[in-house]
Amino acid sequence: MDIFDAYAEEYDNWYERNRFAYLSELEALKCVIPKGDEGVEIGVGTGRFAKPLGISIGLDPSKNMLQIAKKIAIEAISGKGENLPIADEKFDFVLIVNTLCFVNDLRQVVIEARRVLKDKGKIIIGVIEKDSFLGKAYQSRKKKSRFYKEAKLQSGREIVELLQKYDFKGVITLQTIFRSPEKIKVIESPRKGFGKGGFTVVCAEKI
Repeated sequence: MDIFDAYAEEYDNWYERNRFAYLSELEALKCVIPKGDEGVEIGVGTGRFAKPLGISIGLDPSKNMLQIAKKIAIEAISGKGENLPIADEKFDFVLIVNTLCFVNDLRQVVIEARRVLKDKGKIIIGVIEKDSFLGKAYQSRKKKSRFYKEAKLQSGREIVELLQKYDFKGVITLQTIFRSPEKIKVIESPRKGFGKGGFTVVCAEKI
């Protein structure tokens, strides 16, 4: 996580430079975020997703990113998704966006997310779609990317299968980002499914 501490502001600035791509991702996430429920974001970073989605609590191992999140009134918890310092069955939903590709054990993150969810709580995962044009572009230039050099991208299909393995039901999938992020000048409407859009959202319920 040293790279995110060293370049926290540079990472955060991506969302300003690619504003409509970012807003398109938010639009897809809003479709599945439960209204009025209490949620937590694992890998909250600088709070770019938590704040506009009404999430006030977030966890991240990067202290410098959490400092930025605190400035926008996020209750910042230092920690990793594999070992959440959170009580059992505390939240109505758990959000994990562009984080699983950086964790050491994504299965353990899902297990921990399930533990802190209430019965019928929702897990909402956003990933850069490995099988899309954007995922392939990221993978082809990994060596040149400060942040994605060590990333292990996942596909929507892999996320769906992982959640089903741990007894999540009622899976919903959405996709967005159908052009290169820098070329998007309006907010894209999310579409059902995964594989074509550069950003995939998977939502499922704890049963």
